Amino acid sequence: MLMTRAECLNQYGSDYFIKQKLKAGELYRVGNGVFSEKKYVPEITVLAIRYPKAIVTMLSAFYHYGLTDAIPEKTDLATDRDASKITDPRVRQYFMPKDFFVAGVTNAEEQGYTFRIYDRERMLIELLRYKNKLPFDLYKEVLLNYRKMMRQLDIQKMQDYALAAPKSNMILNALQMEVL
Repeated sequence: MLMTRAECLNQYGSDYFIKQKLKAGELYRVGNGVFSEKKYVPEITVLAIRYPKAIVTMLSAFYHYGLTDAIPEKTDLATDRDASKITDPRVRQYFMPKDFFVAGVTNAEEQGYTFRIYDRERMLIELLRYKNKLPFDLYKEVLLNYRKMMRQLDIQKMQDYALAAPKSNMILNALQMEVL
């Protein structure tokens, strides 16, 4: 279980008792202000608790869903356009319009820890939105993997996301021409 410092204070009562748990090896500091009862925790889940309003997106999400074998150097997190800039060097931040930010949010799990991530249909829309900013070979790899799994995806959901997205006409055209 991951806990913030405030949650640790609530559970253990004071900084003194938190330090005692750390010394005894019953609690581990896995990030700045993040504690765990396990020594090794996936970085994506540490960042998810550190930035609870952020949502995993782009290369991090493609890797999590098995759409690419390119291991992300940074964790890609989407935030509301009005959110503060994340200065953590392990994070690449994407600012999303308010009305499109929460579309397609779901929970995923890694090694027993949950975090917020966009669903596969929303990530296809993100792939098409950022087509020109991604390396061509990565774009093609992910697109080919999406084509293989089309029967498992909800087409109506994809179209709804495409209509809600900025530049929806361009996305709908790319969806028709390149994916369906």
